[in-house]
Amino acid sequence: MAISEQTYELVALEDGDERWELVCGRLRAKPAMTAQHNEIARVLARALILQLDRAEYSVAENSARLRISTGSYYVPDLCVIPRGLVRRQQQERPTRLEVYEDPLPLVVEVWSPRTGEYDVEEKLREYQRRGDREIWRLHPHERTLVARRRRDGGTYEQITFREGQVQPIALPGVTIEIAGLFAQ
Repeated sequence: MAISEQTYELVALEDGDERWELVCGRLRAKPAMTAQHNEIARVLARALILQLDRAEYSVAENSARLRISTGSYYVPDLCVIPRGLVRRQQQERPTRLEVYEDPLPLVVEVWSPRTGEYDVEEKLREYQRRGDREIWRLHPHERTLVARRRRDGGTYEQITFREGQVQPIALPGVTIEIAGLFAQ
């Protein structure tokens, strides 16, 4: 039985033990991840926080929900949120779940054996549907960063980085060192 978006929001707020997603009307608990997965997300979050203007952007790690036009809600491993959207959340929805419908400059998923196929087949495609400007999939075993970058016509260009630096197209002045993401 499908649940409503209102019920999803109540469950997500009330159950602090799980990170719930809503996929096609069904609850899906985001599984716990390995230390390697979590460390890559933490390293990237720190690098972004150090380089971004705090007055302009916020970095959310495993906490913000992204709403898809179909009514699904996903929790990315990491995303960069313009501060104006955060302020709007605080003003318009002060007691409600943190949910963003507007496209974001950067959304990131870190590959995991438990969620790898789901992330690629479902979540990354849905982030493109949202119109997020740049979508990254980091793969710890392949040591790759696959960037999907939105073009002016709405299509996405896919680029695989194995070394060197990456500069997100929607975050001027930010540079991420690939080797630093995967350092043991």
